[in-house]
Amino acid sequence: MASSGAMDTDKLAKGLVEGHLRPLSRAITLIESSNPDHQDYAAKLLDQILPYTGNSVRIGISGVPGVGKSTFIEAFGQLLTAKGHKVAVLAVDPSSQITGGSILGDKTRMEELARDKNAFIRPSPAGSTLGGVAKKTRETMLLCEAAGYDVVLVETVGVGQSEITVASMVDFFMLLQLANAGDELQGIKKGVMEIADAIVINKAEGENRQKAELARGQYMNALHILRPKSKNWTVPVLLASALYNEGVAEVWDMVKDYRGKLTASGEFADKRKKQAVDWLWTMVMDNLKDMFKNSRNVQAMLPQIQEAVVNGTTTPSAASKRLLELFKRY
Repeated sequence: MASSGAMDTDKLAKGLVEGHLRPLSRAITLIESSNPDHQDYAAKLLDQILPYTGNSVRIGISGVPGVGKSTFIEAFGQLLTAKGHKVAVLAVDPSSQITGGSILGDKTRMEELARDKNAFIRPSPAGSTLGGVAKKTRETMLLCEAAGYDVVLVETVGVGQSEITVASMVDFFMLLQLANAGDELQGIKKGVMEIADAIVINKAEGENRQKAELARGQYMNALHILRPKSKNWTVPVLLASALYNEGVAEVWDMVKDYRGKLTASGEFADKRKKQAVDWLWTMVMDNLKDMFKNSRNVQAMLPQIQEAVVNGTTTPSAASKRLLELFKRY
């Protein structure tokens, strides 16, 4: 990455806003960098492109392995590009710190969408924490919006906490499920059901159709028990077969209906504002944690204090207070 500072970010921002792919890829690489200088440039770049962001619909998509997520995203993405939209697909996979996430596999499974000039597929970098992944995903989302992508799909592997995190950064959270309702209802987490704006039962084709209909009824009954997320939206349960491209258009119609209703009520704008404040505090906590760990005073005493906790000569509570006192002197 060039070290020309302001000149470099000016040029990068211009190319990005003009919708060129190379500046977008370079900008994402810049925000992924852990180099302190690069982080300063990234912050400046984000400030420069901020006026061009916020114009997309942000959709989170989650589902258990085997639900056909890649097939669904490809069918959904192709439907949208055929309608004139520009689609960005970002993947969050905190479960894989070594391979960097499932998107490398997804990109090969979504070959047609990857070749579409109006689609962009990118992994979110696997950080050491889920918060780190979320930070990069949010910033990548802003870069994609500035580059003219008006639909951003954020995919998560479905490992519990990642779903909650993704739901906190999107406008609409979609849960993909399979047709074997009994097993699925046993295994599904109540917390995940509570954050869903829609449930889509995929692979509802052939002999699975009847099972999918049964599952739909059971999911609807389960949703009635839960407290509604919004007074302006009732969580629907839809059937789809991404493989045969059935029900996919209805999913997009549902998303548009959701956006229309929540925009009219003011809830859509309020949700975006709340997410921005939540992001602020997440970043404050992450930065404080980094500052704490990098404090010379803390680093000097941490092994000794940690050893005392391990040996039982001091309590974790007392040790944490001692470390915080050291940090305050930093």
